[in-house]
Amino acid sequence: MKKISLIILSFTLFSSCSSGGDEGDAQTPPTIPSLVYPTNNLVCIDNTVEFKWNASSDAQNDAITYQLDVATDNAFTKNVVTSTTTLLSKSLSLEKGKFYYWRVKAIDSKNKSDKYTAVYTFFTESQGIVNHLPFIPEVKTPILHSNVSGSSTTLSWTAVDADNDNLSYDVYLGTSNAPTQKVASDLTTAFYTASSLTTGTKYYWKIVVKDGKGGTTIGSVWDFTVQ
Repeated sequence: MKKISLIILSFTLFSSCSSGGDEGDAQTPPTIPSLVYPTNNLVCIDNTVEFKWNASSDAQNDAITYQLDVATDNAFTKNVVTSTTTLLSKSLSLEKGKFYYWRVKAIDSKNKSDKYTAVYTFFTESQGIVNHLPFIPEVKTPILHSNVSGSSTTLSWTAVDADNDNLSYDVYLGTSNAPTQKVASDLTTAFYTASSLTTGTKYYWKIVVKDGKGGTTIGSVWDFTVQ
C-alpha cells in the first residue's frame, strides 16, 4: 500500500513540474519599435538617408534583428528596398527627387515578430526643384473595400503639400478599375458626395491633387460596394 502511495505522489509531482515548465517555454514576439528619422512628411532631405528607430524589447531576452523596408508607394509594392540589421539605424542611398515610404519590423532569434511600425513618408531633394508635388492623397471614407448602403455616400480624403500650396481636387468614379470618368473638377474641399449609386455594384474611385503651380499627383484607386 505504501509503494502505491509513493508512486501516485511521484507522478503528481512530476505532472506539476512538467506543467509549470510548459508555461515557462511560451514565446512572445519583440515589441514594435517606433520610428525616429526621417519624420513623417519630411521634405528636402539628402538622398543618402540614415534611418533611425527606437529599440524593441523581448520578454525572453532573445537577440533582435530589425527589418527595414523602403518603397516608393505606401503598399510597398514598387521599388522596394529591404535591409536587416541588429543596430538601431541604417544608411541607404536613394534616388533624388522622389517620395519614399518606410517602416520597420523587429524579429527575434526564434523568428518571432509582431506588426510593422506605422508607415512614414518623406521626399528627397533634387537639383533645381522650385515646386514640390503634393503628397499622394490618403482615403478617409468609405474605408477601403468597405460596404455602404443607400444610393449616395460621401467620399473623403486627406492631402498634404510640402509648400503649403492651396490644393484642388478632381474626382474620378466608375465601375471599372481604374475609373476614367471625371465626376468633379477643381474641388477646394476634400470631400465629394457620390449619388445615383446602384445597389449590388462595386465602385472604384481616385483623386487627382493639384497645387495650382503645375504640380499634379494622381492618387491610388480605392473601392467600395453598395449593398
